[in-house]
Amino acid sequence: MKKVLVVDDSAFMRKLISEFLTSTKQLEVIGIARNGEDAIAKIKRLRPDVVTLDVEMPKMNGIDALRRIMEECPVPVVMLSSTTIEGADETVKAMELGAVDFVAKPSGTISLDLHKIQDEMVEKVVAASKVNVAKITRGFQRESANDAGIGSVERTEKLPVDRTWGVNSPKMILIGTSTGGPRALQNVLTGLPRQLDAPIVVVQHMPPGFTRSLANRLDGQASIHVKEAEHGEILENGTAYIAPGGVHTKVVETGGQLSIQLSKEEPKNGHRPSVDILFESASLIRNYAKIAVVLTGMGADGSDGLVKLKEQGEVKAIAESRETCIVFGMPKSAIATELVDRVEHIGDIPRSIMTYMV
Repeated sequence: MKKVLVVDDSAFMRKLISEFLTSTKQLEVIGIARNGEDAIAKIKRLRPDVVTLDVEMPKMNGIDALRRIMEECPVPVVMLSSTTIEGADETVKAMELGAVDFVAKPSGTISLDLHKIQDEMVEKVVAASKVNVAKITRGFQRESANDAGIGSVERTEKLPVDRTWGVNSPKMILIGTSTGGPRALQNVLTGLPRQLDAPIVVVQHMPPGFTRSLANRLDGQASIHVKEAEHGEILENGTAYIAPGGVHTKVVETGGQLSIQLSKEEPKNGHRPSVDILFESASLIRNYAKIAVVLTGMGADGSDGLVKLKEQGEVKAIAESRETCIVFGMPKSAIATELVDRVEHIGDIPRSIMTYMV
């Protein structure tokens, strides 16, 4: 049974969250804390396997507490966030600082309807409790960089280039990720050169209200332009489009140009946006070569779509390695299809993508 510390400034919320988590036989709440300072002292004393941490707290807020937790007593953390713009911005920052995942409260700081997300909270806390803390604290900074701004965390050998692949075809890059994705995306997108001769479309599992904050933050860090995808917009090379939370994102071809199509179809395997839906839409576009990338995440989203992609047209697939994944579910499932061309550590993925941009 995994041990949990619940951190929230509201006694009502601490009680409710504790009840939800102890309703499963997999989790035991071993302590509660009312602010960041209290949390740090109790983490050091109680040694929990996982912590739930409210973003908005007095005295020391969740972001400041998380920063100190990662420095002084690293442990997997799941953030609880409001869906305000400020809350979304702070949550994205928390993912960057090492939080494993987050749960969006349905209605403000004191959520009387928290039961709506009980199952999601339990699932994410259980998943976070199994994460190797070394993967959270490991520096994801690339150690070296070449002229294109692409480097490697752990390997420096030159990757082979497939000269017969996609020689005369325009390219598109498709990325799917979930748990641990914001940090992985930061690593990949900041490693790509400004003059990238392809558009990128990204599905990151997130609820509505958070993907714009993610896109804005990544845009400020990467050489390429990063934005939240909008319905009907024409895709441009050197731009990454983040699928908006709560809607499916497809790539369609109209009059020789690629554009974004957003839809509110039913979730696929529990996800909206869905990586499978993105990959399947791209499989229908004949005259483009596709580079499909599956990064860290729970579940198997993207595997069925990868099969569809590979059935039709020129496709190269890259999966993140077990060694650097926060959660190895999605890449493991993609690799199991036996259709993945390369399995790479996260820091090597930008360079791996560029070997296919010939």
